Amino acid sequence: MTREPASPEETRGLIELSLRELTDQLASSAPVPGGGTTAAISGAMAAGLVAMVAALTVGRPAYAEVEAEAKEIGLGAETLRQRLLTLAEEDAAAFDAVMQARRMPRETDEERAARSTAMGAAFVTAAEVPLETARAAAHVLGLAARIAPIGNRNAASDAGVAAQLASAAIRGACLNVRINLPYLPPDATLAADGEGEVAALEAEATRVEAAAVASVAERLA
Repeated sequence: MTREPASPEETRGLIELSLRELTDQLASSAPVPGGGTTAAISGAMAAGLVAMVAALTVGRPAYAEVEAEAKEIGLGAETLRQRLLTLAEEDAAAFDAVMQARRMPRETDEERAARSTAMGAAFVTAAEVPLETARAAAHVLGLAARIAPIGNRNAASDAGVAAQLASAAIRGACLNVRINLPYLPPDATLAADGEGEVAALEAEATRVEAAAVASVAERLA
C-alpha cells in the first residue's frame, strides 16, 4: 500500500458507479478502487452468473429433477453477490483507514503511540476484509462447480466463466491479504494464521475450478 489516501468523493458509492465510471477510475491515478475492491467486484459478478444459470434452470421441464438444488444454488449465489458488493466498499474504506493512520502526527511519544495503535488496527482490517472476500468468493466457486454439471446446458459456458472469475477473485483477494500481513501487530490472529489460510484457499480454488471447468467441457462436447 503506497498510494495516496482517497478523497471522500473517490470512496463514496463505488458500487453505484456505472461500468464505464468504474473502469475509468481503475485506469486513473485515483487510489480507489484498487485490487481488493476489484477482487470483490469480480466475485460478485461470478455470483451473478451463477444465479443466472440457476434461474435459467428452474422451471424448465428438462431440469425438473434438479430444480430444488438449482433454487438453493441461486439463492446462495444472490446472498453472496450482495455480500461481495458490500466487501468491495469495505475494502476501499479499509485502505483509506490505513492511509489516514499513516498521516497521523508522530512528534511526541504519545502521538507515536497513538499512531502505532491506529496503524495496527487499520492493517488488521485491511487484511481481514480481503480474507473475507476470498472466503466468500470460495463459496461462489463452490456453487459454480455445483451448477455446472446440472444447470441449463445452454448456459454451461456461463457457469464456466463464473468458476474462473470466482477463482480469480479468490487469488486477487489473497494477494491483498499477503501484502498486509507483514504490517500486522505480532499478537494479531492473522499474523500467525493468515498465510496458512490464504494458501489453503488458493489450493482449494485450483481444485474446484478445475472440476468446474471439466464439467463445462463435458457438457460442451
